[in-house]
Amino acid sequence: MKGKITNYFAGGNTSVGFYSLFSSNLNDLKRLFILKGGPGTGKSFLIKTIGKEWVNRGYDIEYMYCSSDKESVDGVIIQKLKTGIVDGTNPHVIEPRFPGVIDDYVNLGVAWDAEKLRKNKEDIIDHTEQVSAAFKSAYEAFGDALIFHNERKKRLSPYIDRKKMEVLVNELIATFFKEKKESAKPHIKHRFHGANTPTGTVDFISELTSDVGNRYLLKGRPGVGKSTLLKSLASAAENRGFDTEIYHCEFEPERVDLLVVKELDLAIFDSTPPHEYAPERKNDKVIDLESEVLVSDVSEKDSFKIQIAEEQFAAKMKEGLGALAHAKALRDTLEGYYIHAMDFTITGQIRKEIDDEIKQIAKEKGNK
Repeated sequence: MKGKITNYFAGGNTSVGFYSLFSSNLNDLKRLFILKGGPGTGKSFLIKTIGKEWVNRGYDIEYMYCSSDKESVDGVIIQKLKTGIVDGTNPHVIEPRFPGVIDDYVNLGVAWDAEKLRKNKEDIIDHTEQVSAAFKSAYEAFGDALIFHNERKKRLSPYIDRKKMEVLVNELIATFFKEKKESAKPHIKHRFHGANTPTGTVDFISELTSDVGNRYLLKGRPGVGKSTLLKSLASAAENRGFDTEIYHCEFEPERVDLLVVKELDLAIFDSTPPHEYAPERKNDKVIDLESEVLVSDVSEKDSFKIQIAEEQFAAKMKEGLGALAHAKALRDTLEGYYIHAMDFTITGQIRKEIDDEIKQIAKEKGNK
């Protein structure tokens, strides 16, 4: 029987630049292969291929997708074997914690023909610099979008009854976490459920909550307190000993958008644009925070200001996503130079060597 695949992002193109949550997902591994090499050297293909092989062998795996190309992956983890493979190149530069003991560099650059690359030296340098400039433009636009996003929250803030929010949070904690587990320290994973990509904003919320029986969908405009509520619930889950997956916002990485507590068959998430979902399952429940915590209707003046800020936010997000698309097009051209210079029979041999070592790890653990 095939294993299960879990998809998420460990890095994001955010309002504060590229933001990494890789360490939260890699730091408990006992074996980590860190891939190095330029664009087009086959890192994503290697990761996907080995991941597919181990799924077919019956192992559950986790794919960490690339926020700059949603068709590519940045890493794979086989949790049962505490083993992973990750792209360790810019922007998610990953350094070994215990070189040669747990973590090893794998240099795919040994498979390229440097002479072929040097023939395109000027174009490679030019495209590399243009890619960096495009990402810089994207992050500047997302940073500007954050200004308008904060304006929306500021306009709504005076209408929130903080006492009502506190009561609601305490009620939910009492409902979800009735008992404290007497166990070892819980496993807490920080991830992104979605990403701002060259083709728009995407998310894996539906997949990540597919096997959860009780889903709570939070509704309400920016500033109503969705992330505050989720952070409080995350803290309560950890304090009571429950393993928790904490998924951060792809735009504001300090915000929390989704919690999954599988031991309690529970998921609770921000279900507003750009990841808006309607209740579609028997046990889905909606929590409308505006009806729960707003003390009065928002004034006509503030409603108008919120609408203007919303339009400005959307324009800046569109600009940022456009810059990511431009970076992707430039990077595709850049990859072409490297692909032309690669000997993929060598990378195939490297892939086999990694797979053989993982097989040995499985054998030592008494697995098939």
